[in-house]
Amino acid sequence: MSQATMQHVIITEPGGVDKLAYETVAIPQAKADEVLVKVHAFGINRPDILQRQGLYPMPKGVTPVPGLEVAGVVEAVGADVTQFKVGDKVCGLTNGGGYAEYCVVPRSQTLTIPEGVSFVQAAAIPETFFTVWANVFQMAKAKAGETLLVHGGASGIGTTVLMLCKSFGIKTFATVGSDEKVHAIADLTDAINYKTQDFEKAIQEKTNNEGVDIILDMVGAPYLEKNLSLLRRDGRLVYIAFLAGAKAKEISLGQIMMKRLTITGSTMRARTTTEKAEIAQGIQQQVAPLWAKGECLPMIYKTFKFDQIQDAHAIMDTGEHIGKVVVEVI
Repeated sequence: MSQATMQHVIITEPGGVDKLAYETVAIPQAKADEVLVKVHAFGINRPDILQRQGLYPMPKGVTPVPGLEVAGVVEAVGADVTQFKVGDKVCGLTNGGGYAEYCVVPRSQTLTIPEGVSFVQAAAIPETFFTVWANVFQMAKAKAGETLLVHGGASGIGTTVLMLCKSFGIKTFATVGSDEKVHAIADLTDAINYKTQDFEKAIQEKTNNEGVDIILDMVGAPYLEKNLSLLRRDGRLVYIAFLAGAKAKEISLGQIMMKRLTITGSTMRARTTTEKAEIAQGIQQQVAPLWAKGECLPMIYKTFKFDQIQDAHAIMDTGEHIGKVVVEVI
């Protein structure tokens, strides 16, 4: 390696985008089961914003440097790594530290970038696809012929859900916050502007009052009652965030019992290395072939340069993005 130091982004203290700064540090070394990636691009995700605000700290013992997904070229491999070699193009779900020129990634959370997929596209894959695969396909067991509603359909998570469901034969609906977003994802789903329409009433009409099988919700408490109403028998409600509130005042237990509903949720950060490895295997086997064919590639809203990290976060803060925000390091 020709250099011994690199730059990464730090959060100086909880707060706004002005709390993001750059720091020069030693390049990390790959442990036995890790790969060292020379980062070409990394994705910006909602957990990064929450971490910057002091609302979603890294677990004890994990780097406080933000960044959950990177794409680049393997610079070095640990002693136990055999499936990757120096020079391979990869993307990976990090355990933090992705906002950097170099980043170590567990081998079990590293994916080969298919031919024809750019580093920018690949950098937008890991966090969203791991999250969607784990929650929609592993936990909620979504299958062809079912119907799914995703709240926040124009987000990185939302667009990923909609693309995968379309490829796997699952009918979808989505709620979004503007007519612009309705039009932007019209080729993927039947979207509803929740600011101008009652989404519960709209979906009941569109489904002949049958409702949906699965709901993926990142809004939280305010939608609980309507979510329960919309779910069919044996329906599954999956939470991945609660951006509008974490505590619901009331819940209709009768509906849950009569419909045999399942309410669950998860965070990626709390999952074990073994769990993340299982998710990666499912994605590599069932989703990577789609990327190789040019299908289900992330919708990129905007890219920024490495020295524009504050601007990248500012875009996420507005909530106006459609798809993913990515930072190009090289």
